[in-house]
Amino acid sequence: MANIPTLTLNDGITIPQLGYGVFKVPPADTERAVSEALEIGYRHIDTAAIYGNEEGVGAAIAASGIPREELFITTKLWNDRHDGDEPNAAIAESLERLGLDRVDLYLVHWPTPARDNYVHAWEKMIELRDAGLTRSIGVSNHLVPHLERIVEATGVVPSVNQIELHPAYQQRDITAWAAEHDVKIESWGPLGQGKYDLFGAEPVAAAAQAHGKTPAQAVLRWHLQKGYIVFPKSVRRERLEENLDVFDFELTDAEVAAIDAMDAGDGSGRVSAHPDEVN
Repeated sequence: MANIPTLTLNDGITIPQLGYGVFKVPPADTERAVSEALEIGYRHIDTAAIYGNEEGVGAAIAASGIPREELFITTKLWNDRHDGDEPNAAIAESLERLGLDRVDLYLVHWPTPARDNYVHAWEKMIELRDAGLTRSIGVSNHLVPHLERIVEATGVVPSVNQIELHPAYQQRDITAWAAEHDVKIESWGPLGQGKYDLFGAEPVAAAAQAHGKTPAQAVLRWHLQKGYIVFPKSVRRERLEENLDVFDFELTDAEVAAIDAMDAGDGSGRVSAHPDEVN
């Protein structure tokens, strides 16, 4: 089993730095895929209510026989559940589907700024943490103005911000804010979702060749060395194994810098939705 490193969040909770994400894993395939991931050695599973596959994650957890304290399970509050007591109902539903009495990390999935209710959602997240329904709380897809506003309103800094992040789109304003406030960055779409020729890019291809690894492994290693938490998604066992085989080599400073330089810095590398437009 791979010796996956852990990071300590700003609330003292430890989190495996590499996990398995089930975004776009069909519900019918989820139990099998998560079961294989757990067999291979993954202990951090990232899901969300909107993915429609929390039941499959829960079934795999139940069948695994792995002690609960060895697992790190994340799910997320969807956009139409921010108001009133909806966050309480939403997490109760997620816990029932997962077959758990608590999750390790609960995230506000998107800020939905047009609805202007993400501060309320964050206030409710604090209550859910204090009630023991989640060990840690964080956000996803929050930009710096969103982050500043929720912290100013509550005094509580998220433990993580899960954002689109890959070599062509590195969101350096958010990562700088996160570093200043001890917020860990989780990279979603860490391989660019196949929407551009990441693996053919010279810095990635050269790093992979230099270390006898695949381009995907070189990019995952880049994320890890940047201090990001990363959970690539696959439904193929061989790819699950490949994604975990990234702890026996290190990119050089020059290789990291070359991949860093792949971001044009103008936001043109984004491959998914802008957080201000998801409501």
